[in-house]
Amino acid sequence: QVQLVESGGGLVQAGGSLRLSCAVSSSISSFNNLGWYRQAPGNQRELVATISSGGRTDFADSVRGRFTISRDNAKNTVYLQMNSLKPEDTAVYYCNGDRWDSRDGAEYEYWGQGTQVTVSS
Repeated sequence: QVQLVESGGGLVQAGGSLRLSCAVSSSISSFNNLGWYRQAPGNQRELVATISSGGRTDFADSVRGRFTISRDNAKNTVYLQMNSLKPEDTAVYYCNGDRWDSRDGAEYEYWGQGTQVTVSS
């Protein structure tokens, strides 16, 4: 079973930076998409950024220009570089990936456990 483990969250002042890492237990080259989502208390989980197997990236309007998503296939790791952080970026950040299962032909979605990011004003 595929596992995704996030790290790098913490407390940072507004205007600061953090880099989140998502370590995947299998080859990330086999994933159709990888990405980051976030959820604040009482809110729905929302898309932050995604990267496709072909390298195409998409960002939420609220983070475009401040956040960068990247991947290292050799390390099976996805990164989220967060710059110019704002208090409204405070949330639990989750790593996500989807891929086809070779045995049953179904597409499965996988989630990490989440890492807390807190931005103080």
